[in-house]
This record gives sequence, structure tokens and C-alpha cells, in this order.
Amino acid sequence: MHFSSIANVLGKLLIVTGISMLLPVIVSLYYNEGDLNSFLLSALITLLLGFPMWWFFRHSIELAIKDGFFIAVFGWVLVSAVSALPFMIHQSIPSFTDAFFEMMSGYTTSGATILTDIEAVPHGLLFWRSQTHLLGGMGFLTLTIIFLPHGIGGLRIFRAESSPGQVITKERFTPRNRDAMIWLWGIYLALNLAEIILLCLGGMSLFDSMCHSFGTVSTSGYSPKNASIGHYNNAYFDWVIIVFMFLGGMTFVLFYQIMKGDLRALKINTEFRWYVGFLLFFCGIVSWILWKENTYDSVAEAVRYATFQVMSLLTTTGFTTADYELWPQAAQMFLYVVCFIGACAGSTTSGIKIVHYVIICKYMAASIKRIFLQPLTVVSIRLNGRLIDYSMIDLAICYFIVNIFLVLGGGCFMVLVDDMDFVTGMSSVIATLMNIGPGFGTIGPAENYAHISDIGKWFLSWNMMVGRLEMFSALVVFYPSFWRK
Repeated sequence: MHFSSIANVLGKLLIVTGISMLLPVIVSLYYNEGDLNSFLLSALITLLLGFPMWWFFRHSIELAIKDGFFIAVFGWVLVSAVSALPFMIHQSIPSFTDAFFEMMSGYTTSGATILTDIEAVPHGLLFWRSQTHLLGGMGFLTLTIIFLPHGIGGLRIFRAESSPGQVITKERFTPRNRDAMIWLWGIYLALNLAEIILLCLGGMSLFDSMCHSFGTVSTSGYSPKNASIGHYNNAYFDWVIIVFMFLGGMTFVLFYQIMKGDLRALKINTEFRWYVGFLLFFCGIVSWILWKENTYDSVAEAVRYATFQVMSLLTTTGFTTADYELWPQAAQMFLYVVCFIGACAGSTTSGIKIVHYVIICKYMAASIKRIFLQPLTVVSIRLNGRLIDYSMIDLAICYFIVNIFLVLGGGCFMVLVDDMDFVTGMSSVIATLMNIGPGFGTIGPAENYAHISDIGKWFLSWNMMVGRLEMFSALVVFYPSFWRK
């Protein structure tokens, strides 16, 4: 590996992190709640760490594929560690374990929190907490591509942070990655701005609108309110956020292609059609259950609450408008299933991703047809109108199986380490590995992760990073061959 080049990129990452703390400084100055010095000192420490790494290795630009994986894994750890400093210095979260967990949750767009009284935290720190969603939603490491020269170095970082689904759908960029990243970040920020304006027009304060928009388009889930979106009990806010959660769950390359005039891309995208189909089915069935069981007074309310919660969990956002653990068991069962799906590859969401289910379902149907109906027929599997290579089918099946093994193994680990009930143990792993945030049991929508032990929090923090990096990039560093020359 080229450690000088790695140091250069990590230095730039620290510089970007330090500079990004200046926006919460403005918020701290405005509200004057005593958290200003914590940001100034944290930014200074971060810049003092990052600037020498960038300066002394600024002429090192060669990056191998192993370097990209190393940066992808340890870059997230390093950024989460320094981002925890404002909370520790201010003593809002004095424990490094808790502060690191909160920041890893923010950058990986998980939305899992250890804060028991969110509204007691100063506005500057709450803004910084939500800003981690803004930075992490598009993939924090993609920012480094913008600051790298055109070429293979940026591509290798992008590949290390990209999902297997993007490899399968081929929705990635090979030429001029920096230009593509600027386009995608522009679209991403434009969606955030549009939601901020719409929420403000509905009467939400600018501060709350920004925090909730950062958590919506990035499909993350941090809210400055203890009751999340349910604090407002406002149908207009709910439907605005539903729309932008849906947009955040779409493949961002589709936005890029549409802006380039390729409207056919939306029509032929197989994953997008399945995405809409999944949403219609689960929103419809949960709405019907809530209406049938008289959980809400009207059909409109049942549809509103069901649609919001299904959209939130399917896109791995984690916002809540109600305590869904008080809903009928049948509704909770369908919500539990939704947690295993995720939205589109190449979006800001996490989870297993719909594209893998598309391929596995088509492969199952083709295999049954070939074995029992037409043994001599070669059945092809297509995605977006293109023939899928069988190596991509193997990748989709492997990704699905490893996710299930991680959930089962992680659930057993959490039950043993924290002596918790199996519902909470399994749910804590699902909620962090899929980057959802709230789950079931004692980490449900009305609860948090504060009661979990330090060992449990570190394990769940690792789960969040594995889920955000789509698993393989985070697991490959454990192979002995990775460290050999």
C-alpha cells in the first residue's frame, strides 16, 4: 500500500471535517448557548491534525485499490472520532464511546442515538449532529474525489465506498469522476434546499427545517425533537418528508441522467419499478391493517401514518410520527420485513437493496423454469434491458447471504454481551447494519441506545460502518492477504 498517498487523502478528509465545523459555529453564535468554544477548539485540533498530513505528502497522488479500501474503512473511523470532540469538550456527551457512536451513526446515516433528552442539547451541537447526515448521505469520502486530480485515484476511493448493487447495475462513473461527483453533490444539495423551503413555507422554523431536511434526503433520521416528526403532528410536514424520503431512496444517477436529457433511463430502470411496487404493496397492506383495526379515526390518517413509517423504514431513514410498537402485531410484522429491504442501489439509503431482490427473484424463477419446464432452454436474466452476467448473480446471492449471517451472528453476540431479550438483540443489529436507527424492543421508536454497554456500542458502531460501506469494503481488511505486499 502507498501510505504516503493514504496520509495525504486522510489529511484532506480531516481538513474538510475541520472546515465543516464552521457552519455550526454560526449557529452557536446566534443561539449563544455556551457551545461555541467546543467547536472552535475541535476545529483547531482537527485542522492541526489534517494540515501536516496533507502538506508533507501533497505530492503523493498514486492510489492502489487496496489504498481505496483502507481509506474507506479508516477514513470513516477517523472522521467520526474527531467529530465527537465538540460533544466531549462541551460535556453534552462526556463519554468517548457514546460520542463516537453518535457520530458514526450520523455519518453512516443510521440515526441511532444515545441521547435521552435531545432538546436539552444546545442548538449548535444539534446542528452539527444533523450536519453529519448531510456530509455522510452522499458518502463523505466522495468529497475527497472532488479535491483529487482527475483519474484512477478518485475512482478507486469511489469503488471502495460504492455498493455491490452499483457494480451490478453499472450505475457508476469511470471517466472524469470529479465532474460526476460535483453533479451528484449539486443535485443532492438542491433537493435539501427544496425541502428546507417547503418545510419553512409550512411554518417550521428554519433551524428545524434544515435539520430535518439534512436527515430526510440523506435518509438518516436525526431530529432535533425528542418525538421526531411526531412532535409536530402536522400532515403537511409528513407528506413533504415522505416525498423527499422517496427521492432520497432513488438511484441518484437517475437524476443525473434525467438532467442530461435521458428520460428513457427512468422508464427502463428495473429497480425503480420494483421500488415503487414495494412501496405501494407495503403502504397499502399496513394502511389496510391500521384502518381495519381502528388504530386511527379515518382512512386518510391510516394511510398517512402507514405510508410515513413504511417509507421511513424502507429507505432506512428512521424518522417516526408514531410509536409503531403500539400498532397491531400484523402491522409490526410487515414493518419488520421492510427493515430487510432497503431502497435503490446508488441512493443515499443502506440495507440489502432492491436490486439484489430483483436479481434473486428472477434467478429463482429462471431456475425453476429451466429445471422443471424447459430443461434444454438457456434462460437469460435481464436488468434495465441488459443481460446480467452470472458472476453478478453470484455477487447478489453472496451479498444477501452474508447480510443474513451478520444479522444472526450479531444478534447472538448482542444477547450474550448485554443480556438483553432476543427481540432487542436482533433488532439492534438489523437497525444498525441496515442503517435504519430505531428498531423494536428497548431500542424502539420511543427508546434509544443509551442503555447498551460500551462493548455493545462499539460492536453496533462497527455494524453501522459495515452497513454503510455495503459490507465487502469493511470486511476485506480482515483478510490476511489484504496486508501482504
